[in-house]
Amino acid sequence: MSDSPTGMHALTPQTRATVDGVIDYARKRVIYEDVPLDLPQTMIELAETASGSISAEGMGSDRAIALFEDVLAPTCLSTDHPGYLSFIPSAPTKAASAFDLVVSASSIYGGSWLEGAGAVFAENEVLHWLAGEFGLPAGSGGVFVQGGTIGNLSALVTARDVARRRRRAEGLPDPRRWIVVCSAEAHSSIASAAEIMDVDVAPATPGEDGRLHGDAVARALDEHGDAVFAVVATGGTTNFGIVDDIASIADAATARGVWLHIDGAYGLAAMLVESMRPAFAGVERADSVIVDPHKWLFAPFDACALIYRDPDAARLAHTQKAEYLDTLTDSPDWNPSDLAVQLTRRARGLPLWFSLAAHGTDQYRAAIAHGIDLARRIADEIEARDGLSLVRQPQLSVVVFRREGWTMADYQAWSDRLLREQLAFVVPSSHAGEPVLRFAIISPLTSYELLVEVLDTLG
Repeated sequence: MSDSPTGMHALTPQTRATVDGVIDYARKRVIYEDVPLDLPQTMIELAETASGSISAEGMGSDRAIALFEDVLAPTCLSTDHPGYLSFIPSAPTKAASAFDLVVSASSIYGGSWLEGAGAVFAENEVLHWLAGEFGLPAGSGGVFVQGGTIGNLSALVTARDVARRRRRAEGLPDPRRWIVVCSAEAHSSIASAAEIMDVDVAPATPGEDGRLHGDAVARALDEHGDAVFAVVATGGTTNFGIVDDIASIADAATARGVWLHIDGAYGLAAMLVESMRPAFAGVERADSVIVDPHKWLFAPFDACALIYRDPDAARLAHTQKAEYLDTLTDSPDWNPSDLAVQLTRRARGLPLWFSLAAHGTDQYRAAIAHGIDLARRIADEIEARDGLSLVRQPQLSVVVFRREGWTMADYQAWSDRLLREQLAFVVPSSHAGEPVLRFAIISPLTSYELLVEVLDTLG
């Protein structure tokens, strides 16, 4: 390596070799036909094999790539493996994964129109298409942020700002404590956002069907009055894939002039399937929604689409003011950094844009429908087997079931063995204090035959 401080940036033969090596590895990984599931290692195990990679002299690109490929990467579970069925998997298209390299290589800043007009335009094409699919009106728009947690936080910050401005316009003080109403089954990111914002959460009890309904929301709104600045409905819970009764929740929120936010990080993508649209009735009345393309829209990590009915409300809440930003904030351009709790941002919506542009939306609809159909098919198989039973019929692509008589320790031992044998990654979950199993089906490469093979291991 050159002693010059420009050595890392100069286009030397060594730099070309480094770039070639990285691209060769990336190409090989993207076009894998048999994606490895891989296994985690302990801190002690990795310390023995991977320590000492950072030094004053550097180890050179060949050794660094080899260290990652041979030692580090095999300890990272592949979320795009067909047998990765835990949490909510990721299954980016080859096109999206490949184009993610282009986004990094192009050194695009995605925070302002001035610096990234073409990238922002392309991202907006996707956001406008999604807004139309969700029934939101023309003029709706938003921004791609890191993930659902940041998306939910940004939407709630906007909602509180709207409530504050309304009260101040009416000459009213802020309530002693602001409150957000959501289901007791809402994603943990809602409680996290409330903690960050220093507001309270008023959980409303879902019905026996697991869905939050408008009557429960109405009771919570009437109890807490104008201290409530937002209601959050869930478009597909993580644990069960349950969609709240959004239409009745919208009735309750609209009647009281309260912001309605839809957390659809996992499930809202199901609206792209025509037969599923009735389950999401009421989304078109939302003030804000999120959906994570790195989940069921087949984009690489990390991307959350945050969409507002009125983006101007978000600009008022989020635009950062500084002298060096005057050239941006004084212009009428569409600056993504004005719409969420971020300034610096990667153009993380571009891989999804490229994949959609390359493949067309029909293939996306078919890929999502595959997961829904497969969930229902494997649910029928579970019900037909002695010793297995469903906890609930699947609504989207999450199937929750039990092995009769098993404890959490039994489930965990089985899960560990399944991963050691590199068949699948299925971790136990729980519901109402009962240990259970769940399949979260996202990848179009996940087959019925693979799921049956996993069930066979349960005895």
